[in-house]
Amino acid sequence: MYTPVATKIAFGENPKNCYGGNEKTPQTRMAIAALIRENLRKAQEYLDDIEKSQLEEDDAKKPEYNMKYESLIPVLKREVPLKAHAHRVDDMFTAIRIAKEFDLKLTLDHCTEGHLVVDELIEEGYPILVGPSLTERSKIELRNLTFETAGILSNNGLNVCLITDHPVTPIQYLPLCAGIAIKHGMKEEKALEAITINPAKVLGIDNRVGSIEVGKDADIVIWDNNPFEINSNVLYTIIDGKIVYKKI
Repeated sequence: MYTPVATKIAFGENPKNCYGGNEKTPQTRMAIAALIRENLRKAQEYLDDIEKSQLEEDDAKKPEYNMKYESLIPVLKREVPLKAHAHRVDDMFTAIRIAKEFDLKLTLDHCTEGHLVVDELIEEGYPILVGPSLTERSKIELRNLTFETAGILSNNGLNVCLITDHPVTPIQYLPLCAGIAIKHGMKEEKALEAITINPAKVLGIDNRVGSIEVGKDADIVIWDNNPFEINSNVLYTIIDGKIVYKKI
């Protein structure tokens, strides 16, 4: 048995290149948004029919099982967030409009141009996941990529998470990404929160991990120096209170 934690959607160049290159829809940003809306609407109708058949206790009215729409039910019920791959400002706000239309939980993943619309993002209040920043400008929508984004958003009061989009940037370089964000204006304490308690809150597991508190899982890493310094080393890794790694 598995417990779903989120559903991923993508805007911008990735779906355009993936499908457009094969001359399939969606080939435009408008088509991407239209397909997402269409599938959410059909999934909502599917869910409504299921709930109606249960209410009337009439299995004959229950719709035929549809795996695609079943996968969207936790999203529609706000049990898991919709994680929106969005680099550009227009893509971020397309995701926000769709989330509002269907009353969904949403996270803005990448948020590459977030520093251009700080006030608007504060007003909207959706979780911000910045990264990967330690990467090339491999497509047009990354032209405004900068390590300053996380600091600008954080310094304006937003709770930012830092991500590497592993394996785009391997996860072991997450502390390095945080260190570079600090170099470009992010406060050190906020950078630490961005790779610990903030993502734990977004995932809904901050009652277990993300900070050192009584009652939480005893998962701790002990370093010989500031973890954001490139020459720092892990001395101990502790999971559930047991030492699972010790530097010899």
